[in-house]
Amino acid sequence: MARRRKRKKTNFFDTILLADVMFLIVFGLIMIYSSSAYSVGVDGDASYFLRHQVLVTVLGVFVVAVMIHVDYHIWRYVAIPSLFVSFVLILLVLTPMGMEVNGARRWIHVSSLSMQPAEVVKISIILFCAFILNQKGSKILYRWKGFFKFMIAPTVFAGMLYVITDNLSSAIIVFGIAWLMAFVADKDYKKYLVMVGSVLAIGAAVVLYAALGDHSGFRLRRIQVWLDPASDSQGTGYQTLQALYAIGSGGIRGKGLGNSLQKIDKLPEAQNDMIFSIVCEELGLVGAIMVIIAFVVLIWRCMIIARNAKDFFGSMLVVGVLSHFAIQVILNMAVVTNLIPNTGISLPFISYGGTSSLFLMIEIGLVLNVSKQIVADDEEV
Repeated sequence: MARRRKRKKTNFFDTILLADVMFLIVFGLIMIYSSSAYSVGVDGDASYFLRHQVLVTVLGVFVVAVMIHVDYHIWRYVAIPSLFVSFVLILLVLTPMGMEVNGARRWIHVSSLSMQPAEVVKISIILFCAFILNQKGSKILYRWKGFFKFMIAPTVFAGMLYVITDNLSSAIIVFGIAWLMAFVADKDYKKYLVMVGSVLAIGAAVVLYAALGDHSGFRLRRIQVWLDPASDSQGTGYQTLQALYAIGSGGIRGKGLGNSLQKIDKLPEAQNDMIFSIVCEELGLVGAIMVIIAFVVLIWRCMIIARNAKDFFGSMLVVGVLSHFAIQVILNMAVVTNLIPNTGISLPFISYGGTSSLFLMIEIGLVLNVSKQIVADDEEV
C-alpha cells in the first residue's frame, strides 16, 4: 500500500539575499581600504576610513539581526510618526547642529556623531507609502487626482531636501521611490507612460538649452560640463574626467587590487561616490560585472519576496526597498560613467558612509523579515 504524501507548512527565509548582501558589505570594506589607504596613510593612519566603516558595519549587522526578529507589521504604527521625525531632522540642518562638509550643509552633528537626515527620509517615505497603499488600496491612485494626492508628502520632502540641504540626488531618490511604489500598486499604467514621456521631453529641452548657451547657473553649468567634461578639466569636470581615466585604464582584468593610480592625488575622496571607478581600474571589466551581478541578484531576490509576501503591506515595503536600491545603484553608476550629470550619490554598501550604510542595512532587515513570514509548501513522504 502506497504511503500517503502529506504537505507541511514551513517558513521561507531568503538566504540568497542575505549571502549577497554580506558579499557586497565585505567587498565594500575591501574597496574602501584599497581606495583610501594611500591618501590617509600619508597622515599616518592608513585604516582610518576602514575602521570607521567596520564599526558601522558591526552595528548594522546587529540591527539586521534584530530586524529579522521584529514583525514587520509593527512598522505600520511608525509610518506617520517617522515623517514628523524626518521633518524635524531636516529643519535641524538650519540650526547650529547643522554641519557643512565639502561645501554642502547636509549633516546633523551631535558630539562625535553625525548623520544625514536624507537617509531617515528615504526609509520614512517607504514606510509611509506602504502604509497608505495598504490602508487605501490601489483606489487611492485612481485617475490623476488620486495619484497627485498620494504624491503630496513625497514631493514635499523631496523639495525640502533639495531646497534646505541642496541635495538633488536624495530628492530624486525620495520622489522616485514613491513613484515606483505607486506604479507597481496601480492598475492604470497609461498615466505613468505619459509622465515618463513628459520628463524625457523636459529633460531633453533642458539639455538642449544648456548646450546652446554659456550659462552661469550651477545646475546648467553642470549639464554643460557633463556634455563636455574637458571644457572644465580643472574645475567641475575634473572628478568626472579622472573617474573616466580610471575606468578606461582598468581594461578587462584591471591593474590588480590596490594598484590604482587615479586614487593617488588624482580622484578626490575616491572612497566615496566615485569608488566604482576604482573598482573598474583595479579589477577591470570583470570586477565591474561582478558588482553589477551582485546588485542584480539583490533586486531579483527582492522581487521574489515582494511577489510572495504574506500581505500587501509587506509586498509594498519590499517594493519600496527594491526601488531605493535600484534607483541609487543606477544613478551612481550612470554618474561615474558620465551617462548623466554628476549628482553626488553613493554606491550602496560599497561607498564609504556611516549613516547610509546603517539605514540600508535596516532596509535589508525589513526585507528579510518579510521573507521570513512567507509560508512555503514542502512535500514530505
